[in-house]
Amino acid sequence: MDAVIFDLDGVLVDSERIWDEVRRAVVAEHGGTWREEATRAQQGMSTPEWARYLVEELGAQLSPPEIATLVVKRMAARYAAEPPLIPGAVEVVRQVSARWPVAIASSSPVILIKGFLDVTGLPVGAAVSSEQVGAGKPAPDVYLRAAELLGVAPSECAAVEDTTNGLRSALTAGMAVYAVPNPHFPPDPGVLEQATAVVEKITDLPGALGLS
Repeated sequence: MDAVIFDLDGVLVDSERIWDEVRRAVVAEHGGTWREEATRAQQGMSTPEWARYLVEELGAQLSPPEIATLVVKRMAARYAAEPPLIPGAVEVVRQVSARWPVAIASSSPVILIKGFLDVTGLPVGAAVSSEQVGAGKPAPDVYLRAAELLGVAPSECAAVEDTTNGLRSALTAGMAVYAVPNPHFPPDPGVLEQATAVVEKITDLPGALGLS
C-alpha cells in the first residue's frame, strides 16, 4: 500500500443526515415529493447528478442548477457555523498521513471540501470532488483521479468508505477498501463483505492499517 484515500461524508464528517435534511426541505419547499428510496439513491451522486434527481425524479419546481445552488448554499452555511466533524477523524487522518500520502475523494462539492480542509488544516496531497470528474459514485472516477493526482497506482491505494455506493466506487477502482459502515444508512451486506476490512468507527482504522 502506497497511499490512503478517504471519503468525506460519513467518514470524516457526520454530514449524511444534514444533506438529507437540507435536500428534503428544499424539495418540499419547491413542490416536490420525497420518496423512501431517495436518500440511498443519491448517496455518492455528484452535484449535477443529484440536482437532476431532485428535479426529474422528485418533482422539485426549479432547474437543476438552481436547486444545486440552493442546497449547496445551505450546506455551506451549516459548515461555516460548525463543521460536523466525526470524533477522532481529524486525528486519524493526521496519523495516517505521517506514514502514507493521503487524499480525499468525495461526492461533496468543491466549496464544502475546501471548507473542511480550511477548518482542519489537514495535510492532504489531493482533494477531488465527483463534480470535477465524469461521474459520481458508484462509478470509480473520483477515486481514479485522486490516485492519479497522488501519482500512485489505484491497486496500491487503500480507500476508506462508509456507504454502498462509496464502497462500490472504490472496489471498482481496484483499491483495497476499509469500510466504516454508516450507522444511519448501513451499506448493503453483499457489498460490505467485499471490503478488505470492516471497522466499527474511524478511530479503529489505524489499527486495521497496522499503525497501532
